[in-house]
Formats: sequence, C-alpha cells, structure tokens
Amino acid sequence: MLLLILFGLITAAYLGLIISFLYGWKRMPDFQLKGLSAENTFSIVIPYRNEAGNLPALLRSLSGIKYPTEKFEIILINDASKDNSREICETFLKDFPSFNIRLLENNRQTNSPKKDAIRTAIESSGFDYIATTDADCVIPANWLYFFDEMIRENNSEMIAGPVGFIQRTIKKPYFQNFEEMDFMSLQASTIGAFGIEKAFMCNGANLCYKKALFKEGSGFSGNENLASGDDVFLLQDFRKKGKKVSFIKSEKAAVFTNYQKSLHGLIQQRIRWAAKTSAYTSLFAKFTGFIVFLMNLSLIVFTVLAFMDLFSFQYLMLIFLLKFNADFMLIFKAAKFMNRESLMRHYFWCSIAYPFFSVYVASLSLFKGYEWKGRRFKR
Repeated sequence: MLLLILFGLITAAYLGLIISFLYGWKRMPDFQLKGLSAENTFSIVIPYRNEAGNLPALLRSLSGIKYPTEKFEIILINDASKDNSREICETFLKDFPSFNIRLLENNRQTNSPKKDAIRTAIESSGFDYIATTDADCVIPANWLYFFDEMIRENNSEMIAGPVGFIQRTIKKPYFQNFEEMDFMSLQASTIGAFGIEKAFMCNGANLCYKKALFKEGSGFSGNENLASGDDVFLLQDFRKKGKKVSFIKSEKAAVFTNYQKSLHGLIQQRIRWAAKTSAYTSLFAKFTGFIVFLMNLSLIVFTVLAFMDLFSFQYLMLIFLLKFNADFMLIFKAAKFMNRESLMRHYFWCSIAYPFFSVYVASLSLFKGYEWKGRRFKR
C-alpha cells in the first residue's frame, strides 16, 4: 500500500504539471504580423565551428531576410573551425556587399566556447537587440519583423520563438523520429510555461534580447563553467530581475534545424542539456526537472517490481495510461502547431522508450562529461 501511495503521489504531481502546461498553452495567444514598418535594430549573432555542411543553407536563408538592411547586421563568429567554414562565410560577405556583415574570431575566456563567441559578438555589435540562431539552422524571411512587432506590442525585453526540424524526402532513422518527439514535448512545455508566466526554457536557435540587459547583468556571469545554457540561464536571470519575456506563438516565426546524425550524437546532446539542470536558478524549473525524472524512474522501478510480484500490474498499467494520455495531449498540440501531426504515429513506441532514455541520459549527466563540436567537456 505504501508503494502505491508513493507512486500515486508522484503521478499526481506529474499530471498536475502537464495540466498546467496544457492550460498555459491555451492561455498563450497566437501571434500574427500586422505589417508594420520596421522600427527596432538587430545584431544577428551566429557562432559556428566546423559547420561547412550546414552554413550554405543558413546563409541562403539570411540572404532572404525581409528587413531594411540599415536596421540589422550579421555577425558570424568562428570558433576555431578546422574545415572551410571560414571561407564559406568570407564568400557570403563578398556576394552580399549591401549587407552589414562582420566575421569575427572567438575570444576564448571561459569553459563555454559558445558563450564566449556570443559575448565576443555583443561587445562589437552596433544595434539595440541581439538575435541569435545556430549555424545548422535556417530562418524565416520575416524573422526580424516578428521580433520587432513583439517588442512594440508587448514591450518585450527577451523574446523566444519556436524551433522545428528541416524535413527531407528521405526516410528518417527511428532515433530521429524519437528526437523530434522528445523535442515536441520540450517545445510544448516551453510554450505552456510561458503561458502560465513560469517561463524557464527557451532555445538559442530562435532568441532575441535587449543588448543593454545583457551588459547590465554582466552577460553569462555565474555560469561560465557550464558549456551550454546560453539561452536558459539568460531567460531565468531576466525573469528573476522582473524583465518582460515573451514567446512568439506562430509557426511562421519558426526557425528550423537539422536532426542529429547518429544516436550517439543525440545522447551527447541530451547529456549536455541535462548537465545544466542542477544550475538552474528557477525553482519551477528545478521542480519540473525533478518531477519528470522521478516519474520516468518510477515507471521503470515499478515495472521491475511488478515482474517480481511486488506491485500490481493493474495499477502499473493504469498509471502508465494516465501518463500516456496526458503526454499525448500536450505533444499533439506542439505537433499540430508545427504541422507535424504525422509524427504522432511514432508516439506509442516513443512513449515506451522515453523513460529508459531519459533516466539513462539524466544518470550519465550526473557522472560523465560529454562531447560537443569535437571537444570533450568534463562534468
């Protein structure tokens, strides 16, 4: 009976969390451009390292930006690339002389190359707002207009936007469907948290913030020892200081990125993401991470106990179905939002694999380092 009560309490906390995200999603209004003339100015900051295979697509999308050229600049920061990424960026600069493009070399100061690159760019930036994306992404033509109108409509000082995956005609391996399903759950939780004014996650692939705020708060001070977190730590810091943060709930504002190339790459990425959880300053973020981990760990533990005849299979299946349906409702909202309803045909097997994957990754993040961009980072 004590085991059932414990499992029931964990499940109740988890379901309460999912319901709050569903409520937040409903509260978050859809955002549409009104066609206003451009007002704010932006420095687009993009660090890159060994991205020769991805940069051409990104640069093509940048060349299609529909925003007055005098109101934005593009800063590309080379982080010790060993391929011809630098040459690709130099060609881009020559091909678009009407654009304000700068090529910089990363000024390494901390254990986080990406944060150093962003800081390097911001120190030499000439405009009021910093817009960040990743070198393996493509951006929409009206990207800056979305930021501009959100700033003017809501007085936003930090703005996050949706991120999806670049779809190709070839059949994807199963781990990439799993990756996208997991990402949909993160995106749905992100939007839901913004909707209940408890925002704690965002994605640096589609992010904008006021430069003065970054400088005022000493940038990434306090978390330089963590290689990742250039997005979530800023968000949590800005919220702690009472700054206005917003989310653009529009699929037309989405930035699209590439899938991981291998299961090993996916695991390393997720370990990198999980490694920063303990450094979160948001209590709601820590609570969310703890409850999600506990729920998935409990499913594994109580499944083992059920096979040992120490716990009822009926109760186990009831709790699994409650989680299964609650997760489905949340993830389906994100899939529909991104026009990826077809992804849900993989939901059943992903829901079974996810507890094992998430607990495995969380456990590794506590004891092991990870690989990222050809570098090894210690725990």
